[in-house]
Formats: sequence, structure tokens, C-alpha cells
Amino acid sequence: MSELVERVDERDRVLGVVERSEAIERHWLHRVATTVCRDPEGRILVHRRQEGVSRFPGQYNWLIGGAVEVGESYEEAAARELTEELGVRAPVRFVFKFLCDGLISPYWLGLHEAVVTEVLVPDPSEIAWHGWVSERELRDALGQWTFVADGVDAFRRYLARPAPGQSGRQCSSK
Repeated sequence: MSELVERVDERDRVLGVVERSEAIERHWLHRVATTVCRDPEGRILVHRRQEGVSRFPGQYNWLIGGAVEVGESYEEAAARELTEELGVRAPVRFVFKFLCDGLISPYWLGLHEAVVTEVLVPDPSEIAWHGWVSERELRDALGQWTFVADGVDAFRRYLARPAPGQSGRQCSSK
């Protein structure tokens, strides 16, 4: 079954509905929602993708997420992906979005945060391993493990974002 997404423009305005595979193949902008999962102590969830997945097999990531479905908000997609990939429900908070060049295709990436208190039940078809790490441990791991390149870009932007309450301009890699 094909995955339908909204094709959007450089200002994130909807142009129409397309198959995600076509958006990727033609390098059309679409939307992706991700979440930084933290535990109550502030540690960040890191996971390794399964070897058999179509995108970034065996690579590590610090974000949970996927395509925003037709008619869905970034926040709704982020919450849905938490349930699908980790088997948990948690409130997500929008942090920022940016136009990501993307290794396989450009897209708008909406980044969210969630504090996860439930026991994780990762989807074994997606996640091979997971663990909680401090921000410093994550910085170290980025230099040692093979991470999804788009996630590395997002991590740099996440660290550079203005503190809550300060004004800052939207990031764009284009």
C-alpha cells in the first residue's frame, strides 16, 4: 500500500497529494515529523535502525518519526509515530521546523520533544536496539557511531536553537 503525503512548497504550503515514493523520487518537498524522546532524568533516547529497513539500515538516530500523513499536523504525526515505533503515548511539544536538504530527498522537518515515562515497546521491524544517553554521551556517540545524516544536522540545529522565550529566526538549509 502506498503512503500518501502532502507535497508542499518552500514556504510549507500544500500544493497537492502525492505518493511519498514519488515525492522522494522527484525531490518534491513534503513533511516529516520527528520527536526527541527524553526520560524524566533528561536523558535522550537513541536507537539503531534494523538492517532490513528501506531507509538508513543499521544506522543510529536520536529522533523518532516519519512522514506526515495527508491532513495531519506535525504534532499529530509526531504523536502517532511515537505510538507506532515505541508503543507509547506521550504529549509532544513542537520545538521548531526547518527545510532539510535530506540525504534522499528534501523535506520540511518538524522537530518535537516528549518526556516518555511509559515502558518502551519498540517495533522490532524498525528498531534493533535502543538506550537512554546523556546529551554529552550523545555528542560522543555522534563521532563514533554511524548516525542518520539528517539526524546529525537536526541535532546541531537543536543545540543551536534559542532558549525558550528568546526570539530566533527559522532555520533553513536552502
